[in-house]
This record gives sequence, structure tokens and C-alpha cells, in this order.
Amino acid sequence: MNRRHALGAAGALLAGQAAAQNAHQHHGPALRPMQPSPNPFSNVFQGGAPHHITPEQAAQRVTASPAPPGPMGRWEQRADMPIPRSEMAWATAWADRMHVVGGYGEGQFNRAYHTVYDPASNRWYDAAPLPRGANHVAVQSLGGRVYALGGFIEQNRRCDDHAYAYDVSADRWDRIAPLPRPRAAAAAVALNGKIHLIGGATDPADERASISWHEVYDPQADKWERRRPLPASRDHVGCVAHNGLIHVVGGRFNTFQYNTGLHHVYLPERDTWEERAPLPTPRSGHGMVVYRGRFFCMGGEGGIIERGVSRDAKVFGQMESYDPATDSWQSHAPMPTPRHAVAATTIGDWILVAGGGAVLGGAVQSALHEAFTLG
Repeated sequence: MNRRHALGAAGALLAGQAAAQNAHQHHGPALRPMQPSPNPFSNVFQGGAPHHITPEQAAQRVTASPAPPGPMGRWEQRADMPIPRSEMAWATAWADRMHVVGGYGEGQFNRAYHTVYDPASNRWYDAAPLPRGANHVAVQSLGGRVYALGGFIEQNRRCDDHAYAYDVSADRWDRIAPLPRPRAAAAAVALNGKIHLIGGATDPADERASISWHEVYDPQADKWERRRPLPASRDHVGCVAHNGLIHVVGGRFNTFQYNTGLHHVYLPERDTWEERAPLPTPRSGHGMVVYRGRFFCMGGEGGIIERGVSRDAKVFGQMESYDPATDSWQSHAPMPTPRHAVAATTIGDWILVAGGGAVLGGAVQSALHEAFTLG
């Protein structure tokens, strides 16, 4: 164990008792505390065995941005995830805690993980597991519940229509109305008391085509309705709601070989889409959050994998932000450890970025957890 991980584990141990009390007093039932992973990387194709990044794999990391520089900000380490994971798609926050659901890990693709991070204590907790394991599950919080929608049962294939809602106060998942059509790697976002599910990918597995579907879930009626589809079918996008609008940024057309910087905004009153300034670094599998009134995009991947061999492989570490008032982008301090398929959310004055893929594709998972602030 290196010094960084030793210090993180020690800090988490010291915070344990206070964190457990905090969980009971402020966030419903006491969750089960977990220790940070002793191994920051693991290889899913080798049964989740510890992995050391090779020089060739490290060379996949890119951080240069074509966007004009803005305030750099800074990154700090946080307690690593309990298990190296990726393909969670993506994360959500409720009551100042981050929820990370499903994904790749421990040599499998259909994990039912549900881990919760408490920034106040810098500690991870084990919550009630997803009723069935899956990867690329779309998640979003609303009204004291965390929604988990769709997902792949195998590696990037065999999507289903399962939909669940987690009651934070009871630490319990409930089945809700299934998706109208099976899909995975979609974007979920809350707007005006409803959950919008946008884009993603679907079967058959040998095609794994991106889709433009846009469906809305009403928690009060437990019912789905259709809305105008995304103008360009894609998956692994960044998506946020802000000032009554939904922004969908970047993503891929079927595979990360065909990444895009497209930026569309949905206007619910007109049920239509418009284009905005594109993402400066086209990518997919990136995180996207609202922070200080701007939209921050970090991480992602791109390249080609043919017969198990990578070409032009890139794992992005760029941190780029969009100002909706001026329709313009700028760049900030890049991620210390570039990753894709990360769990990203904003809590307080910090952007939390946990886990994710350390190399192009799904071979290597990460437990690393880094946080960004403009200070």
C-alpha cells in the first residue's frame, strides 16, 4: 500500500465512529461502514485481481484542452472507494451524500453494489444492494428517493427494463413501473418533479446501437410518457438540468470510436431541442455536474479496440466548464488521474469524482476518488 492510500485508510478509521452516528442521526437508518480499497486498480478480466498500470496504459492519458483557460481550481484526494469499479453510469446525491449504484467490479459485470459516500466524515458506507446486478444503470435522486433505471446485465449487452426507487430514510429498494423499452447507458435527470431518461443504447447485442429515446417518469402516477427524442442518437452522454432546461453534452454514436462534442438543450415548454456551443474535447463516458452555475465535464474515453487490441486509445482528464449565460466553454486544472465511466456529483463547494475506468474500455477499474474545487 502506498503512502497516499495508507493515509486515506487511517483517516477513514479515525472518522468511523462519528460517521456512524451521523448516518443514524441525519440520514435514516445507520448504514454499514466500509474501508477504502487497499488496491487502487483491478482487472475485471482477471477476476478482479490487483493491477498495476503499465507505461503503455499510462500513455493513454491526455489532459490538454483547446478551450480558453479559466480559473484553474485544485484537486484533492478523498477516501478511495471500497472496491475498484467502473461503468456505474454515473452517480447522484441526496442529503449531502453521494450514491453509486451497480457497475463492473471484482471480475464481474452485473454487480448490485450500492455504496454511499459521506463527505463530512470522508467515509464510505454499504447501503441496501440493487435488487438485481447491472452495469450502466442510469441514476437520479428526487424527493428522498434514488432512482435506478435500466442497465446491461452482461458486458455492454443484454439491457433490461427494470426500474427501482431507493427510499433513503428506510434503506430499501422498491420496484416501480418498468421502462417502456429496455435500454442502458442512458442519462437520467430530474426536472419539475419528474425523471427524464434520455438516449442510451439497446440490443441486439451484435449491433448495440445508440438510441435517441426520451421518456419521462412521473413518480406520483408511477407512469412513463414519451417526449421529443434527442436529435442525435447517442449514449454515455453528460446530462444536467439547470434553470428549467436539460442539457445533453458529448457522448458517442454506438462506440467510443465515434465520439461527439454535440451539445443539445431541451426546452420542456415547447417539447423541442436546440443546439448550443459544443464540448471542446469530444468524448464519452465523462462526468457532468452543475457547480457554481456552470456545467463541468471531466474525464471520458475515446479510441478503437479491434480484436482486443487498442489503437489511438485515449483516457481523458480534461476539466472543461460551460457558462449557460454566455454559451461558452473554458478549461480548468485537469484530473490528477484521468478516468472514464466515473461517479461524479457536486456536494457543497466540491465536485466529487470516484472510481471509473483507468484505460480505454472496461478492462481496468479504479477505486480512486478525487475532488475538485475553485476554492
